[in-house]
Amino acid sequence: MELILNVSNLRKTYASKNKVVEAVKGINLQIKRGEIFGFLGPNGAGKTTTLRILATLLTPDSGEAMIAGYDLLRQPEKVRSRIGYVSQAGGSDRLANARENLIMQAQLYGSKKSVALERSEWLINTFDLAEIANRKVETYSGGQRRRLDVALGMVHTPDLLFLDEPTTGLDPQNRARMWQEIRRLKKEGVTIFLTTHYMDEADILSDNIAIMDRGEIVAEGTAKELKRRILGDSVMLGLRENGEIRERAITLLKSQHFVREVNENDNGLHLFVENGEEVLPQILRLLDKENIGLRTISLSLPTLDDVFLKETGHALHEE
Repeated sequence: MELILNVSNLRKTYASKNKVVEAVKGINLQIKRGEIFGFLGPNGAGKTTTLRILATLLTPDSGEAMIAGYDLLRQPEKVRSRIGYVSQAGGSDRLANARENLIMQAQLYGSKKSVALERSEWLINTFDLAEIANRKVETYSGGQRRRLDVALGMVHTPDLLFLDEPTTGLDPQNRARMWQEIRRLKKEGVTIFLTTHYMDEADILSDNIAIMDRGEIVAEGTAKELKRRILGDSVMLGLRENGEIRERAITLLKSQHFVREVNENDNGLHLFVENGEEVLPQILRLLDKENIGLRTISLSLPTLDDVFLKETGHALHEE
């Protein structure tokens, strides 16, 4: 399938006080036309810096990128004409209404007034903004503002739409509504580059995912492919005691053939095991025999959070 984005060895550093911070450390990315690409990682991982580079808002220190057939560094104006960018903060004028914002945005991209009017009306109806189109944006709810932000990003019919944390701060209902809008855009042929720190969002929406941590891509693939790397089910053990008891539990569990990995966290131990439902009773018997008490125990299938923990050594929510 045709690539709409091809990134090679992209790097960006910042000077911070007495040190140099490597925000993006030579990453490579490929995105196919027509897919939703999930860019997953904690705050501070380098996602937004990467996105701003690809949206021509920052200049990389080195590396190359082809976007929608144009060279990022040599043809930035051509790239801008084929992409839409929706930042975390949004880009609407809060003192204007939705219709005024959309018309202005269309004209900034060179549309004649008649075309701008027609396009803005279509977007108002498409994003269900008709009832509030003449109200000032400052009166909108969070979900309404985000729908307008995405509409502004689509005003010039881009091939590739960058969405930076599009559902952050939204309540569950508006978050689900935004997911519907993203799926609809995909059906219309728009390629979407979605940054998020929500595991479920990346899992549910994305055709392919790249996980970024501390400036590097640590894993890539479909959600299923990434979860297969775990090679087992996830068992969480909340111990009654720590210290010497925890060390004994770790040694005991690591010696079992069905335990593939043992990690420590604040709440106890995190195990990856073969056939979780079958071995759970064995784990309970082993710990009981050694007088190692449990407060809680839970079993689950692998998640993207497990993938992130395996690849980085820490959980995404700890960042």
